[in-house]
Amino acid sequence: MIQSIDYWAIAAPLILALAAGLVLLLEAFLPARPGVRTALGCLTLAALAAAFAVVVAQRGVRETFCVPSVGCSYVVDATTVVFAGLALGAGAVVVLLSMGQLAEGDIPVGEWYFLLLAALAGAVTLPASRDLIMLVVALELVSLPVFALTALRRYDGRGAEAALKLFVVSVVSTAVMLFGISLLYGITGAVHLDAIAAALAQPERPGAGPVVAVGAVMVVAGFGFKIAAVPFHFWAADVYQGAPIPVAALLSVVSKAAGFAGLILVLTQALPGESATWTPIVAVLAALTMTVGNVLALRQTHPVRLLAWSSVAQSGYVLAPIATTDAQAATAYLVFYAAMNLTAFAVVMAVPHDTLDGYRGLVSARPVAGLALAFALICLAGLPPGLAGLFAKVVVFREVVAGGLGWLAVVMAVNTVIGLYYYIAWTARLFTPADATRRAGSGPAWIAVGVATAVAVGFSVAPQLVLATLG
Repeated sequence: MIQSIDYWAIAAPLILALAAGLVLLLEAFLPARPGVRTALGCLTLAALAAAFAVVVAQRGVRETFCVPSVGCSYVVDATTVVFAGLALGAGAVVVLLSMGQLAEGDIPVGEWYFLLLAALAGAVTLPASRDLIMLVVALELVSLPVFALTALRRYDGRGAEAALKLFVVSVVSTAVMLFGISLLYGITGAVHLDAIAAALAQPERPGAGPVVAVGAVMVVAGFGFKIAAVPFHFWAADVYQGAPIPVAALLSVVSKAAGFAGLILVLTQALPGESATWTPIVAVLAALTMTVGNVLALRQTHPVRLLAWSSVAQSGYVLAPIATTDAQAATAYLVFYAAMNLTAFAVVMAVPHDTLDGYRGLVSARPVAGLALAFALICLAGLPPGLAGLFAKVVVFREVVAGGLGWLAVVMAVNTVIGLYYYIAWTARLFTPADATRRAGSGPAWIAVGVATAVAVGFSVAPQLVLATLG
């Protein structure tokens, strides 16, 4: 049997894969000059722009790699487009941050952009994956290049340590997830998500219930490592701090979005009939994740570590609507969070400091960076004028209350108050008079600050851009 291929459906990841190979070849044959590094960065940005244009132009539902009477392995729909657009938009900001990082000359440029494009190709492929095999392969395509990116800076012990921690955690999480997937396959005899759901909807086989429950729990646990959900969160702060800032931004947005996309697909499309098993687990994980993340963020004095624990807490907010089987609210929150978090990381890259006190007086010394960071932190706190964060939290609160999880809404409200403290404390430092001398990053980092801030402001002014697409 020969499967037909819809090349328009797979055009976005195909563009990224071809660009990755081209960048690697060009770096091997061109002389190592600053102009070449810039040109390779521009080529990477062009590939991302072309892939983004394809994603925006895709309309309706497109399917490919289909097996008659079984299902399709690759499906492009509205949710796929949103996740792919999120990955590509965040990838563009990461590339801009990378151009500043690579200007130091201690990182091989071709390998960096090759690995980055490979990870983004996996992030675009994953939300369109509709069978377990493609899902796992796409998830590993997102994860594996990040190990190398984390340790690619030569003679950096912290980067090597962070890469090793990330590698060990990822291997464990993948093993746990694969074991759970093997249980689901053994019970249903299917790998396509729709086929698994249909098989589980049939009259229960003797002993199948406990096996399916264990498989579902192991799949949730495997994805819990990927999204840094408690109790699988312990690697996040050390890896974020040890990795180059562009990689930390990639982990906090692109890798996290890919993990959530996979989790949502498996739970809502393969296991909707088992929601009585996994919804309480996800609800408890959401409550623990947002609480532990916020409490640990209170004690941080390093900006990247604070953003790392903040990212853990934000994962809890994304998990909350999934506990009510509402994938749209979770996706909307993830999109809003991505813009806010990338803005914060971009400012930290453009104006680097090792402590939060180093940002005292940033608004007076560098008004653009100071105001952008203040807006991002206010958005993450969910306060006006950061309406993007406020809209995101309102959407999640509404769905959690409507889903009958009042206790989880109370936990969210308490955690929102806890989060206000460290977000406002950092924001207050920005307006405190201090020495006006500030180190500054390169031009591309400032472009990243502008782009990320513009998107966050756009979401604050017109949140319906996201909500209408998902609705």
